[in-house]
Amino acid sequence: MTTSPTTAPVTPLRQRMLDDMAMRSMRAQTQHDYVRHVRAFAAFLGRSPYTATAEDVRRFQVHQREQGAGEAVIGGAVSALRFLFGVTLDRPDLSRKLVLAPRPRKLPDVLSVDEVARLLKAAPGIKYRAALGVAYGAGLRVSEVAHLRADDIDSKRMLIRIEEGKGRNAMLSPQLLELLRLWWREGKRRSVLLPHGWLFPGRSCTDPISTRQLHRAVCEAAEAAGIRKRVSPHTLRHSFATHLLEQDVDIRVIQVLLVHMIVPGGGLSPDGSRWISSRPAFLLPVRVLGKLFRRLFLTRLMALYDAGPLGFHGRLAHLVDRRAFLRHLSPVRKKNWVVYIKPPFAGPQAVLAYLSRYSHRVAISNSRLLRFDDTGVTLRWKDYRRAGADRQQVMTLSPDEFIRRFLLHVLPKGFHRIRHYGLLAGAARKAHLERARELLGVAPPMVDAAPAEPEDSRPPCSCCGGRMLVIETFERWRQPRAPPHDAAPTGTTTP
Repeated sequence: MTTSPTTAPVTPLRQRMLDDMAMRSMRAQTQHDYVRHVRAFAAFLGRSPYTATAEDVRRFQVHQREQGAGEAVIGGAVSALRFLFGVTLDRPDLSRKLVLAPRPRKLPDVLSVDEVARLLKAAPGIKYRAALGVAYGAGLRVSEVAHLRADDIDSKRMLIRIEEGKGRNAMLSPQLLELLRLWWREGKRRSVLLPHGWLFPGRSCTDPISTRQLHRAVCEAAEAAGIRKRVSPHTLRHSFATHLLEQDVDIRVIQVLLVHMIVPGGGLSPDGSRWISSRPAFLLPVRVLGKLFRRLFLTRLMALYDAGPLGFHGRLAHLVDRRAFLRHLSPVRKKNWVVYIKPPFAGPQAVLAYLSRYSHRVAISNSRLLRFDDTGVTLRWKDYRRAGADRQQVMTLSPDEFIRRFLLHVLPKGFHRIRHYGLLAGAARKAHLERARELLGVAPPMVDAAPAEPEDSRPPCSCCGGRMLVIETFERWRQPRAPPHDAAPTGTTTP
């Protein structure tokens, strides 16, 4: 006789919190962790968190510290309770009472280039060698490596599309692409790679490899290679960034090549007691940026040559031969590539205004829309190839084409238009900015109170609900009569 397992009933408060997290498309693991932390808080109180007070929140955090909870556990509980009080219960006063425990900063273990080569060579099989090669060659997290699909490898653009987490693109080197192709051929031979399936399948072809499997593979490879350091898959990510810095490539330069960035000229000290200013020209060393651009340009050019889309005609027909093409590029590799960088003429305010036009505006403003109906949308656009009054042009698009072009400016799911780091990151952003202004002696920005809109006394339209326009006002006792009827009403006589 078998019995089905009983499930505990879900309380209305938990269901409301689950609904709030689902509306915000939070990951299943995040929802599970938040519920676990709130359950621990409720067990400590012995009653519903709905009745919690500021003193209860303080006692819970003291209890966590006395029980020896680590900084990560305390931080997870703070995030969960802030969501509970700030979103589900709408009690921001309790959310502000939570205190984050500062995490001690530890230098991560980093492998040398030789150690990374030995580690990859000692990996147990071509699948793990390719997976660890992606973690090092693209600087991916272990969860991002595990959830890669075969379709995420874009060999034409030399990019790796990462859907895990917040979503982003990572650069793909020719050496890493060749390693992935070796694994692809071997996986096809073993019949473990499915069309549009996982790039690194687990025990079942329909499931991705687990992060625990990758961790075991790294430990086995490190032991086989004679590496005595404490190695994990994340060590390869740290080694990726460190080796770039050792080659005089600033990792921030790579980020600038992909996105717009605004970096403050300094930061708060770890204890928050002073402001540490940056050095002049701290962000973009021109010489390093020139070398980096030269390497990326020539690498992409060689990738296009190997892929075959480049055509050579006339006097350049001899460059079809690979050796002749390499000889043609040889002088270019020795030249100094000049990158022109200058400060903005109108100051940082002009830069912020320029970026705000991309980050805080929609695809098309209402003033550019002239008319629309069932046949199409007529809008005004600017032709920069013309000068004078002819630059302003008018076009009419079909509704489907207009919607298609508008949706090109809508970010895909998981992408963020603006990411905040450092002073502007996390819940401590307000406190960090106030402390920075205090140390720099800068007054907080003045916020103009929005003037109260005058009450509109015009009567609403009974059809559309909009306010009716006053065309004419008649003097008192001189209101017009109703319009005459076309035919005399029933029961009346005309003279």
